Amino acid sequence: MSKTRLYVYGSTITAALLGSFFISGPSEQQVQETAKVEGFTPKPVIPTKNDVPTIGHGTTVYPNGMKVKMTDPAITREQGVYFLRHYMNKDAQKFNKTILNIPVYQHEYDAFIDFSYQFGIGNWSKSSMLTNLKAGKYRAACDSLLKYKFSGGYDCSTLGNKRCAGVWTRQLERHKKCIGEQ
Repeated sequence: MSKTRLYVYGSTITAALLGSFFISGPSEQQVQETAKVEGFTPKPVIPTKNDVPTIGHGTTVYPNGMKVKMTDPAITREQGVYFLRHYMNKDAQKFNKTILNIPVYQHEYDAFIDFSYQFGIGNWSKSSMLTNLKAGKYRAACDSLLKYKFSGGYDCSTLGNKRCAGVWTRQLERHKKCIGEQ
């Protein structure tokens, strides 16, 4: 892991031209980790009550902009990873704008962009994680991940729950990753 916090750059193209001094998007390791925790469904499913149809590794919108529908045909695992990578890189463009001029470690970036993938850029933009990052409070930003433990109004951190335990488990994993070098 890097011993130096790096700045993000607004576009992956410019960052590629500038070299390894900037973070432009999620690491390939993070894409693979997200794919693993999201699981893979070749056919569209509605993952949780009141959710929208997803396919692959949690894709709700295809790279062409079309929303996933329950009647869509099955996809391959390779297509699922492609859709995930496309979405995470596209999301990174919006995400990066929120943390311009804030140096972060790649593992912090990966934890926060994974949060954004699951909970949406809107929730990230108004989160205490972002507020703390802007204030230079890195540990507090990581600790703020633990505030997001609810799904459908239910506290997923409740011991023994079978309703949404994965939500809480994933937050604990993100938190552990986030504080990795602090």
